[in-house]
Amino acid sequence: MRGSWNHLPSIVPCTIGDCTGYNRIFGTALISLFCFLYLQSQASEPLHTYNSLVEPFLSKYCFECHDADVKKGGITLDDLAAVTPANADRWKIIWEQVALKEMPPRDKKTQPAAMERLHLSNWITSEMERSLAATGGFHSHHHPKKANHLPHELLFGEIPSGLEPPSTPARIWRIHPQEHLVRLNALINIDPVYNPTRPGQRTMGDHIPWNEQGEAKVYYGLDRLLGWAGGSAAYAAAITGFPAVLSTTSDHGLRNYASLYSVNGSEAAQIASLAEDILRFMAYGPVAESWQFVNNKAELVLPAEYRGLDIRGTTQSLYYKKEVMRPLTPVYELMKDEASSPQKLQAAVEFLFESLTLRPPSSQEIDQYVALANASIQALGFKAGAIPGLAPIFLDPDALFRPELAGSAPPDEHGRIMLQGWELALAINGAFSYLNPDPVLRKAVTGGHLKTREDVIRETKRILNDDSIRKPRILQFFREYFDYDRAGRVCKDTTALKEAGGGDRDYYPVMFGMTAHTDRLVELIVAEDREVLRELLTTNRVVSNKAESLYYSQFENLKKAPVAKDKKGKPQPPKPEELGHTILPVGEPIVVRVPEVIRQDNGNRSLTTLPPEQRKGILTHPSWLVSHSDAMANHAIHRGIWIRERLLGDAIPDVPITVDAQLPDEPKETLRHRMRVTQKEECWRCHQKMDPLGLPFEMYNHIGLYRTTEQGQPVDTTGEIIHSGDTALDGPVASALDLIDKLAHSERVEQVFVRHAFRYWMGRNETIEDAPVLQAAWRAYRENNGSLKALIESLITSDAFLYRKVESQ
Repeated sequence: MRGSWNHLPSIVPCTIGDCTGYNRIFGTALISLFCFLYLQSQASEPLHTYNSLVEPFLSKYCFECHDADVKKGGITLDDLAAVTPANADRWKIIWEQVALKEMPPRDKKTQPAAMERLHLSNWITSEMERSLAATGGFHSHHHPKKANHLPHELLFGEIPSGLEPPSTPARIWRIHPQEHLVRLNALINIDPVYNPTRPGQRTMGDHIPWNEQGEAKVYYGLDRLLGWAGGSAAYAAAITGFPAVLSTTSDHGLRNYASLYSVNGSEAAQIASLAEDILRFMAYGPVAESWQFVNNKAELVLPAEYRGLDIRGTTQSLYYKKEVMRPLTPVYELMKDEASSPQKLQAAVEFLFESLTLRPPSSQEIDQYVALANASIQALGFKAGAIPGLAPIFLDPDALFRPELAGSAPPDEHGRIMLQGWELALAINGAFSYLNPDPVLRKAVTGGHLKTREDVIRETKRILNDDSIRKPRILQFFREYFDYDRAGRVCKDTTALKEAGGGDRDYYPVMFGMTAHTDRLVELIVAEDREVLRELLTTNRVVSNKAESLYYSQFENLKKAPVAKDKKGKPQPPKPEELGHTILPVGEPIVVRVPEVIRQDNGNRSLTTLPPEQRKGILTHPSWLVSHSDAMANHAIHRGIWIRERLLGDAIPDVPITVDAQLPDEPKETLRHRMRVTQKEECWRCHQKMDPLGLPFEMYNHIGLYRTTEQGQPVDTTGEIIHSGDTALDGPVASALDLIDKLAHSERVEQVFVRHAFRYWMGRNETIEDAPVLQAAWRAYRENNGSLKALIESLITSDAFLYRKVESQ
């Protein structure tokens, strides 16, 4: 397997047989997931067997209650032996119950040691992988949501002796959809360079923000657009662009593990089609007729055939500057000629390859893509054939995946190889950026100065401390950690929305805007780099604008709109204070990234403060509250699970398929009353770990408004922390603010935060071998006053990040 895409087994046939020149590229791109599973399957002989480990464990801790005679809960274990497809469901339950300390029961005096639980868990998951390999496989233990099944005390207690040094399996990591979108955007648009006086402004390499419809989209020709016919709706219909093509999961939590995604045939076909549109724009500019290009609006003359027609919403309704504004690249230089130039064709190939893969092509790769382009030109002619001839570069494996195959050096005594060359440079760059490595990092790798850990430390420090190097991967971590970016996608029932105090016309744009505003607050706190997690959890600051005043208000204070008319008798829109909205203090100006398509918005917002008796930190911002709600009401269970998983480092076993997980339909009752059904004996063992953590947030309704009553009754905001793993944390809480304050000052919560950072930047779940890496990262964070920079530097320069283990064949 070591060292090359060419050594990967050819197991995926091309799905688009009529795309000349694309077959090899499609087939190679589609094998990434299979490659990961192939690497994972190369396991050594197990250290433990059923007879040496499992049967003694079950005899000591389980058979007393779960043999053929007692059958507690209707479950027997003494008839189990080898893991098979027929009994895999029972083994999965055992794994979760043992790993999460639900079995043996917590009140039983004799409990397994943490290492005993770990050994049994590892035996079950490895046997599940083996026995289910021919029936779809078993992979759920690699999912981010299962990472907390590894006991926290094993990672942050005394490090067990005899551990292998940390490393990560060799792998191929499909890039994030935003990364792909940003790379494509850079081909067709000139974004501003970093301006230190406006640090929140959209800058080249940043995330592409959502528009008001919640779509992250790249648009053609915005930089030279002068105007359009019709209003904003017509403009939105006329301007063309493209959203992200690559898929992601919509799950809560971390969404970009190396093992989660591939590129399917449908996505590959979309990318191929999109590539031709992008290349045509690079060569010729916007799709428009000659009369649509003018020096100013006064010069615009509508041709006779369009006079009297309603052209609003069509491409003909737009008009552009004559001045060319888009990047003028070697593709433009190639296509402005009437005949193909070998030198210009090669320059276009090299430019596209480096823009899309972020590394220079080899001579073999240049020859390959030049040959594909020439074949297309020969078949179709220069003007017709050059564009489709260059399109396959967009499907190069390295344009869609980041390989970390580590084939450039012999392994050490533990089978590990340190990443080298461009694999190392792109791993460092990919930890922060979506675009090309900056010139200094490029010079380091090409000059042979990126080979040692000290080299990596030098480059990581430099990148972290240079604000002009955009680092959208850091922001994406906090989006996935807090899940506040889901608010605009939570569809609200119209009646329930109005009853909660919201308006159906502006609700979704406001929620998408709130995501951008929370982004900016996160970036501000990260830039300050002091007690980052604690500040995010407890800050009284918020980035806001006038449109959001409703959502920071108190529900009971809302008023009906007064009837007001101007001097001519026309209705006057009410002022926010007339509606009972909470008017936040006048704050200092702050700039927020806004979608480029919204021309009238300069991104100016206010950094202000929230009422301290009502709100504290991101968990009380509407963006987070709504993200953890549903169409009709709050979702205290989801909020409780979030706190259990993200802050306490624990997890809840999967809900059995036999359980009807529904609350009673009682619209006139409070949510706490409806949730009484979760206190039944068969439910409460799990629900006691989440309900008392989520119910304190009932002090806010499902669109984020603060409230003191629900259904005419005083809101009960009490809750409790149990089984946290930290006795100092366990106990009752009076409200969400009390809960947040306790959690924000917890050492365990900080350590769990470090575990999530590890997962995000490594792209995998932690193992017991990673304990030294995690402890070093937490010490770096704590000893540097809660510095995220120190935490990331520790992770990026660790063995887990730098070394790959490549199994021999």
